[in-house]
Amino acid sequence: MGCKALFFLAVICFSAVLVSAQDPGLVMNFYKDTCPQAEDIIREQVRLLYKRHKNTAFSWLRNIFHDCAVESCDASLLLDSTRRSLSEKETDRSFGLRNFRYIEDIKDAVERECPGVVSCADILVLAARDGIVQLGGPYIPLKTGRRDGRKSRADLLEEYLPDHNESISVVLERFGKIGIDTPGVVALLGAHSVGRTHCVKLVHRLYPEVDPALNPDHVEHMLHKCPDPIPDPQAVQYVRNDRGTPMILDNNYYRNILDDKGLLIVDHQLAQDKRTKPYVKKMAKSQEYWHKEFSRAITILSENNPLTGEKGEIRQHCNVANKLH
Repeated sequence: MGCKALFFLAVICFSAVLVSAQDPGLVMNFYKDTCPQAEDIIREQVRLLYKRHKNTAFSWLRNIFHDCAVESCDASLLLDSTRRSLSEKETDRSFGLRNFRYIEDIKDAVERECPGVVSCADILVLAARDGIVQLGGPYIPLKTGRRDGRKSRADLLEEYLPDHNESISVVLERFGKIGIDTPGVVALLGAHSVGRTHCVKLVHRLYPEVDPALNPDHVEHMLHKCPDPIPDPQAVQYVRNDRGTPMILDNNYYRNILDDKGLLIVDHQLAQDKRTKPYVKKMAKSQEYWHKEFSRAITILSENNPLTGEKGEIRQHCNVANKLH
């Protein structure tokens, strides 16, 4: 090999090392040198908020799904609307999402310790991780190093986010595109073990006629909670996803849907479809197996196409891009 070839090879190798040093991607404990207390601060804020407002933990769990499943895990979900773009938070697909103001409380606590260091994207992911623990779910070690996007992806939600009442084929396809396989999808839907479903999402299974697939013993309760065929979206009319352990993230969800007590079409299909039913039955029997698959799926979701290195920014406030602040 000639001197010129060796020289160019050396330049290429040096450039690769330089790029790698500038952008390590997602790693465990990314802030160990720049903000060593970051993860502890987020964990404590999540704990304190949960003591005051139990439903915040449900919100953090929904946030990771609504943000990371839409093209990139970059906290675009948190951006407010501007004159030029609609916020993801204000779309139909985000119906029922709330508690965004408390994300700012977590961000403020981190900023007091380390101004301009920790991204809102990492706060969103770590809040979900710690919220899962507050709800009795598994602790999931997650990497950090995400940076924040600068634009809303409201125009892409229909393309990426499956609706509650999509067919199971659509749900499997959408999650499959980001690397989550069938048992992973079944495990992720176990998040329906906690929280509640607004009557707006349910009434088509109750009126004008009751869906015969529903367990008759459960229908009476659903009709009591959702007495109006056309419910007011602003009214507090909802059914708990799991009446047995509504505040605990556990595998009771799978037993419920096998007993035809799933509230949403996707819940029912999950327990009936030949591709998913074997995993539903396995998770109904084994909390340990469900924890393992749920942890794996959340990890894949949290690492979906993040902005790292010099891409994106570290927002000063999670609801607005820096250029607009």
